Amino acid sequence: MMENITYGEAKETDIPCLVSLLSILFNIEKDFNPDLTKQKNGLELLLNNTVATIQVARNSNGTVIGMVTAQLVISTAQGSASAWIEDMVVDSLYRGHGVGKQLLLKALEWAKISGATRAQLLVDMTNTDAIGYYEHLKWESTQLQARRVFL
Repeated sequence: MMENITYGEAKETDIPCLVSLLSILFNIEKDFNPDLTKQKNGLELLLNNTVATIQVARNSNGTVIGMVTAQLVISTAQGSASAWIEDMVVDSLYRGHGVGKQLLLKALEWAKISGATRAQLLVDMTNTDAIGYYEHLKWESTQLQARRVFL
């Protein structure tokens, strides 16, 4: 049986653990490279943003073993706020025990309370495990393709 896992908002003191988790994620995703300084800066911006959350899972020792972030944007299609879900990662020792699902539920709960009527996320097209995971959780695929430009 899985040890007692707790869920809640991240704290500033969690940043080193969160950076480590992001390194795991960014080594999987083809479009990103781990950069400790950038990840630390991004996490600090999220922690200080009133329309964003970092939800974490902690093991019985209080160590962060999973995370997901959510941020609100305005959707003209919805006529309301929408939540961007990002940075979903669980330490490999804790995968397959519902930790990720609970993290997503916490992020979606936060989004709904914050006025969002839809949530969306991006999945690396080569990450078949993640694609299957989100399909299993009933996330719908769309006809949209992500594009980016650096400023």
